[in-house]
Amino acid sequence: MPAWRTISLWMDQLDEPLTARPALEQDLDVDVAIIGAGYTGLWTAYYLKKLAPGLDIAIVEAQTAGFGASGRNGGWLMGNLLGEDRLLAGLSPEQRRASYDLLHSIPDEVEIVLEREGIDCDYRKGGVLYCAARYPEQETSLRAYLKKLHAQGLTDDDYRWLSREQLAQQIRVAKPYGAIYAPHVATLQPAKLVRGLARTVQGMGVKVYENSPVTHWQAGSLRTEKASVRSRWIVPAIEGYSVTLAPLGRYQLPVQSLIVATEPLSAATWNEIGLDRGQAFSEFSRQVTYGQRSADNRLIFGARGGYQFAGRLRHDFDLTRDEVELRRYLFGELFPQLKNTTITHAWGGNLGMSRHFRPHMLCDRANGIALSGGYGGEGVGASNLGGRTLADLILERDTELVRQPWVLPDGGIHALRAWEPEPCRWLGYNAIIKSFVHEDQTLANPATAPWRRRLASRVAGFMEGFMH
Repeated sequence: MPAWRTISLWMDQLDEPLTARPALEQDLDVDVAIIGAGYTGLWTAYYLKKLAPGLDIAIVEAQTAGFGASGRNGGWLMGNLLGEDRLLAGLSPEQRRASYDLLHSIPDEVEIVLEREGIDCDYRKGGVLYCAARYPEQETSLRAYLKKLHAQGLTDDDYRWLSREQLAQQIRVAKPYGAIYAPHVATLQPAKLVRGLARTVQGMGVKVYENSPVTHWQAGSLRTEKASVRSRWIVPAIEGYSVTLAPLGRYQLPVQSLIVATEPLSAATWNEIGLDRGQAFSEFSRQVTYGQRSADNRLIFGARGGYQFAGRLRHDFDLTRDEVELRRYLFGELFPQLKNTTITHAWGGNLGMSRHFRPHMLCDRANGIALSGGYGGEGVGASNLGGRTLADLILERDTELVRQPWVLPDGGIHALRAWEPEPCRWLGYNAIIKSFVHEDQTLANPATAPWRRRLASRVAGFMEGFMH
């Protein structure tokens, strides 16, 4: 049996045997065939079954539920969507507010399902703290970001500034400059969620096949090594693994994010740090850091990973010493008392990134293909929205979900923007990341001359513009 338990702290914590469900060995004829037993596939199956219990649905998974990003992420359930400000820019103020309210309600919708279906995944809705906590330029950037959010019609009920004193009531970092607090985020144990969803949909009558990699797919059918599935609808819910099924890899590339977890920390240590309500936190830099206090009192901390030439998947997530120590350095800057704390788990995963960093949901009715992805690392919450939206699109329900700007017209997957060919992607990515690392190193050094600090930030900001 594959070593599924070792792929993350979350999978290691499961108290179930991780025995694979039977593989697909006989041909099927169903209404909906879903490729991938991750969040998107499972949420889509769940809402389809709730709305149309008579549908015959099959999920075909290459490994086991939780093998991909659904069992490896940082455990942030966000009421947001990547690039939402750009997606909503063309709407009227009233429409924009309604869309924000829809996004902000994602954690509450998930909580309703968890309670209804009896899924225990350590859900805690404590909000999120975006902290200026390492150098003063972060405060300037954060205040500008808050001003931009409020200009879009959001209020202090959505995003509000915390002074140093107010921040210390929630989290105590070494160099506090202030923070933005948003209530629309929960933290959870992601592997418990994905495994619970798999059991739930199976109990609703969905057929779930594991250890069954799809070797080919097209409108109306898919194939594995041992069997074929004919279906009115195909839902390729593979996100960061899109490169394995042409032509999806042209539109969604895998990038990696890497995470470490400390040993459980003492009550005295957590009294020094805070985070007593399940809050998520991040220090506001282009390193894209994220963290939480787990239910068993570990510090979970992640940061931006990498991109491999030609969009190759990363399969080896035994993190190198440098990868681990960078994350230790970053959380040690926030919490110096943890610099020498034992790190018990280190892992990573592949996530899907679409061109222009634009999440997408679409329904190609002529060919029977429904697709949701491009979450860019925010998929724990976005996948729930995607699953609900695909269910409504497939069932032709005229709801607010299908009228959002991230739902593309019925033009098939070719309505998506393709990525540039190599080596352009690899050269561009590495140039951008090097500018981010240089900025961070420059600003983190208090002795750096002001003009060098300004130059580093301008270059990084200019390079960041190319990402969008």
